[in-house]
Amino acid sequence: MPVVIVDGQEIEIGADERLNCIEAARRAGVEIPHYCWHPGLSVVASCRMCLIETGQRDAESGKISMVPKLVPGCQTPVRDGTVIVTESEKVKESRARVEEALLIDHPIDCPICDKAGECLLQDYHFQHGQPERRADIQPFHSRKRDVGPTVALFVDRCIMCTRCVRFTREVAGTGELMVSSRGAKEEIDVFPGYPLANKLAGNVVDLCPVGALGDKDFLYQQRVWFLKREANVCGGCSAGCSIYTEHNQDTVYRLKPRENPQVNTWWICDEGRYGWHHLHDEARILAVGRRDAEAGPDRNGDTARRLIPVEWADVVTGLRRDLGAAGRLAVAVSPMLTVEEAWMLCAVARSIDPEAYLALGHVPNAGADETFPGGFTIRGEKCPNRKGVEEVLAVFGAAGHDWHGLLAEVADGRASAAWITAGYPQPWIDEPTAERFTGLSCLVVQDLFETPLAKLATWVLPATGFAERAGTWVNVAHHAQSFRQAIRPPAGVWPEGRLFWNMLGRRGLYDPGSVRRQVAESVPMFAALADELPATGVDLRLRQLA
Repeated sequence: MPVVIVDGQEIEIGADERLNCIEAARRAGVEIPHYCWHPGLSVVASCRMCLIETGQRDAESGKISMVPKLVPGCQTPVRDGTVIVTESEKVKESRARVEEALLIDHPIDCPICDKAGECLLQDYHFQHGQPERRADIQPFHSRKRDVGPTVALFVDRCIMCTRCVRFTREVAGTGELMVSSRGAKEEIDVFPGYPLANKLAGNVVDLCPVGALGDKDFLYQQRVWFLKREANVCGGCSAGCSIYTEHNQDTVYRLKPRENPQVNTWWICDEGRYGWHHLHDEARILAVGRRDAEAGPDRNGDTARRLIPVEWADVVTGLRRDLGAAGRLAVAVSPMLTVEEAWMLCAVARSIDPEAYLALGHVPNAGADETFPGGFTIRGEKCPNRKGVEEVLAVFGAAGHDWHGLLAEVADGRASAAWITAGYPQPWIDEPTAERFTGLSCLVVQDLFETPLAKLATWVLPATGFAERAGTWVNVAHHAQSFRQAIRPPAGVWPEGRLFWNMLGRRGLYDPGSVRRQVAESVPMFAALADELPATGVDLRLRQLA
């Protein structure tokens, strides 16, 4: 195996691996500071922050010969016998000079900059900068310019790393950003008439190592050191991108991509990035209600539309009673549910009616998949767990049962009760479709917002959003990812898993892990879920072949 020596430490690399000095040093636990380099973008070696000493060890004699000048670590590949020195006096002096040059013309507005607390310019200054400032301090605030509907540019904060420019050309393929002028007058800007409005635009804010690019949605909302971060999975489409949900006091403030080479590499789309606001929408269903005609009319004089509040403790027994007395049950298992929740829902339904008709719930779709030049794909299927729910249904003998089949069961009178789980952030059912359920003896609807179907329901139950649940989702490529709850649901809302857990008579608090292990024993596809999954998840098909 090829060997690379990093600050006297020998590490092995793969014979076919193509690494630069930054990547090789990381294998040894050494971080070489850098601004312009990013593993998902082309190499330009413009910032010069990663200058290091390199050399080569002779395989026979063991003698080391060093290159007389410093070289950029991002642009220098390693091979067997490469020697990397990252902490010599020459390297330290170089880093200090680079930092000093960047800070001479940088605005002194850290107290009002959104990047403060996670800014590489700040961090590197304290780690590698000069011990004291040798130039006059000239405080000024950066010029602000809108470059697109979601991104603001603070011009004078820019250090010209050009990550954002390369992203729009190489990954998004839209090329709206450019470098205008030359020399000391260089600035990032958009081409006239072409604002930064592509579907991946928010990624340039994540890429920016300083505070030059700001997210308008997050701007001045929260200091980053107040935020808590939970590894999560985006529920916006069937891609299942790995994300971080950043929150404070049970309020989500932003979503950021989490690196996952098997799913979304380093990026997320803007639809997913800004698709969390429904979690805090005032129109959400926040309490259980049961319609009771004997309770008298509502304020509009309509008896059938009145909802009587019900305590959660009474829901567990009340649902069983009403659904059991109604007759044959049809259940729509939403693709927004986790694998664990879907399995428990099917078990609850079959415990109420052994002949219950189980079907995949409505699958929202927004057209064809859209793939960008960098390889990132936005899926047209707008649900995160269709594959997982289908596998669970197959175990319960309901393979191939879908939403249209359930509608046919109800329309033909073969079902007299229905339990519809939804949880979709967007409107998903129209009145003509909802009216097909009017003849049922009992209709249970579990959703985030009121819909035409919820207006007809006997029981209306609140649902939870992606950040309020825990469990496992399986994306369109059969990649399973487990995640934990990031924030608590609003007061008065039980997560679906907690309700199903109690209806099954389980003791204690809802534990997705124990359910996942039970599912792994029951569903061949999910055998890999018996073990603790890595942060990036597992490909279930590859595990089956293994």
